[in-house]
Amino acid sequence: MLITLRLDAARMQLISGFIDTYLNLNTVEEIQFQEEISTFSQPVQEGVMQITTSWMRQGIELGIEQGIERGIEQGIEQGIERGIERGIEQGIEREKTLIIRQLKRKLGEINPSLETQIMELSIDDVEALGEALFDFSTVEDLINWLNTLTA
Repeated sequence: MLITLRLDAARMQLISGFIDTYLNLNTVEEIQFQEEISTFSQPVQEGVMQITTSWMRQGIELGIEQGIERGIEQGIEQGIERGIERGIEQGIEREKTLIIRQLKRKLGEINPSLETQIMELSIDDVEALGEALFDFSTVEDLINWLNTLTA
């Protein structure tokens, strides 16, 4: 038995790691292992538990490391997705603001309710408005164009 060999911690860990890697116990074997341990003297039981505890600790540490790595990967992916979405939203908002500035330059001041209406347009409608505004002569042309969208 590994405990009775009285090895230093490094050798004990090397051998126990080898055993743990190549001797995977199924449920029945695990029960038999626990029953066998219970027949040992208290000092030997404690030694066995120290070895299994170190295996479990290593397993937990490895699991934590893998969990952290996966969490970082998922966080990066989500961050990139959110960044792209936010960038697209900001781009659309800037395009709408640009169209409003162009309309004001061409037609003069426009009603704030018309600005709100323009800010609520879909991107396709904003692009169409960007082309149509060159044909507008008055604010009434803008109103008529917006009304055709809701009709």
